[in-house]
Amino acid sequence: MSAAIVHLVRHGEVHNPDGVLYGRLPHYGLSERGHAMAQLVAEHFAARRSQGARVGRLVVSPLLRAQQTAQPISEALGLDIVTDERVIEAGSKLQGLNRIPEKLRDPRRWPLLRNPLRPTWGEPYADQVTRVAGAVKQHRDEVLAAGEADEVVVVSHQLPIWVTRLASEHRSLGWNAFRRECTLASVTSLHFRDGALTELNYSEPAAELLPGTVNIPGA
Repeated sequence: MSAAIVHLVRHGEVHNPDGVLYGRLPHYGLSERGHAMAQLVAEHFAARRSQGARVGRLVVSPLLRAQQTAQPISEALGLDIVTDERVIEAGSKLQGLNRIPEKLRDPRRWPLLRNPLRPTWGEPYADQVTRVAGAVKQHRDEVLAAGEADEVVVVSHQLPIWVTRLASEHRSLGWNAFRRECTLASVTSLHFRDGALTELNYSEPAAELLPGTVNIPGA
């Protein structure tokens, strides 16, 4: 019987003084606090390794904030960064806007809201689950096949992580965006046995740095 764990890590706080929903826009890197969060996540995984965990791969979204979050993890675990487009942020037609509730009062944008459970404002939730789950399965199986490790760390973004969790727990993908349990620098750990999900854990290694952060859904 084979057992494996895939840890889905959300990036740290981003420098975003204008409150933009930055989505897949380039050049949005971590704030000073975001870098500190990334270091705490790295220490979290280093502590796991000291307790016997065998992390064999570090998979990362191509976006700057994810790459910067992954860097201290890479250094702590001695793993190269494997960039995978499948774990990128969700596509959004609201990308680049700030003060979203105000902008959505514009009738020209109302068609984006006609089906928030799909959603019509961006990449369908089911498509996000398909691509992230595909990345999780591939990297998990390849690490297990190599025979030297049984854990994978994936640095991604809030919405793709959250809908992947919902799908794993057989919950509706259209869950309230403001009730996501996937805060900055959090770790959602999927435990597998023989390819089947058996357990899901959630932790916040950077909890001490969360007060005062701006946690924009979809960012």
